[in-house]
Amino acid sequence: MRTRVVILAAGKGTRMNSALPKALALLKGKPLISYLLDAVHASHVDEKPVIVVGQGASLVKEKLGAGYDYVFQNVQLGTGHALKITRPLLQHQADAIMVLYGDHPFVHLSTIKKLRFLHEREHRVLTMMTTIVEDFEDWRKPFYEFGRVLRNAGGEVVRIVERKDATPEQLKIREVNPALYCFDASWLWSSLEKLKNENMQKEYYLTDLVRIAIDEGERIASMDLDPLESIGVNTPEHLELATKIA
Repeated sequence: MRTRVVILAAGKGTRMNSALPKALALLKGKPLISYLLDAVHASHVDEKPVIVVGQGASLVKEKLGAGYDYVFQNVQLGTGHALKITRPLLQHQADAIMVLYGDHPFVHLSTIKKLRFLHEREHRVLTMMTTIVEDFEDWRKPFYEFGRVLRNAGGEVVRIVERKDATPEQLKIREVNPALYCFDASWLWSSLEKLKNENMQKEYYLTDLVRIAIDEGERIASMDLDPLESIGVNTPEHLELATKIA
């Protein structure tokens, strides 16, 4: 089974108060995305990962070099749209598509390998990571904004409830969705066509693919991810937190 890795890195970095694309924000003198790229290379899951770039694409390419496939997202229409535009490049190149994020510097190479292994072993259309936190205090506060993972009595994922849609009881759930996935490629390309942008931001969200799979009666494979690896950097405060951890 050939797996291609797609790294979503088209974020403008508006909340970072920086002129640089978010993926190039410096963490201890090194671009955020470089930490993840090092892990991907060391995992040997994909020797030439795909990077989805947006505003500031030329800066990203100049900094990272020619060892990647770049896809340009000219309009920011959400994570689902960002993955959809890789289809012309990847449709006939892979059996599985792994999705990671350029602003997640702490994802470990062993995690990338485990995700691919689980996906290959379980033969599901969608394999996802989830994170369990002890609470939403201190450095774990950003996780409060993540979607909550709902499971049935058998322990299987049955729904992801976004924070804004969650009831007070659901907000107490401490298993959250960091939105790191591995998909069956053929299922992915057809399912991306089913995404709708019926939300306040008018964007297409990857998280909706979980609902689509469940509605189709598919069973979802999942694995636990250390909360530290789930940390994304979206604000100067997040970067300060990441600097303390790195």
